[in-house]
Amino acid sequence: MDSNYIKFLNEDLTQLKLLLTPLIAQHITVVNDSVRCLNLACGRADESGILREVLAPYAEDLQIFGVDIRERELDVARSRWRSDPHTSYTFLYHDATKLHLINELAQLCDIVVMRHQNYWNGAITWQHIYDSALNRLSPDGILVITSYFDKEHFQAVQAIQQLGATLITTVRNPISRPVTDAPNKSVDRHIAIFKKQSNT
Repeated sequence: MDSNYIKFLNEDLTQLKLLLTPLIAQHITVVNDSVRCLNLACGRADESGILREVLAPYAEDLQIFGVDIRERELDVARSRWRSDPHTSYTFLYHDATKLHLINELAQLCDIVVMRHQNYWNGAITWQHIYDSALNRLSPDGILVITSYFDKEHFQAVQAIQQLGATLITTVRNPISRPVTDAPNKSVDRHIAIFKKQSNT
């Protein structure tokens, strides 16, 4: 792997951790010292270490599930991330629009993460993914999305709200790193957090 890529990746993940840590602390609900985290469209699951660091303080038992339809990238994730006594990793090849069919996700999750969701690349498909994700979320759970583009982010936020979720906050990453393969694209440019239902 290119050394510059690794450098940028590590910097991006450090920034993501700085943004996520206070947001998670403010909005996560923990039951029985156990947290179940679902990472959708996880690919190689670069953010798995960050999710562990951010969520571990809230759980004696942290379970992280990654779901993707790219088997080769899942194989990389499986080789990178190994379970330990406090954190278990499970990477599953599956269609994210049909999460209800995954036995390992029969128990609802406390947090669902979609990093760099791609609403622009098939809005109807992503609406089904958002719906599927919300259906795997516990009543007090939180859904976290990040986006590359401004317009795409606001479209995704609107679509998720139309599915019945409550927008808790949306945050602009002040030092989001520009990406050269598309105009106005940058890494984790926006982060939004939703609740499945309003607590008010």
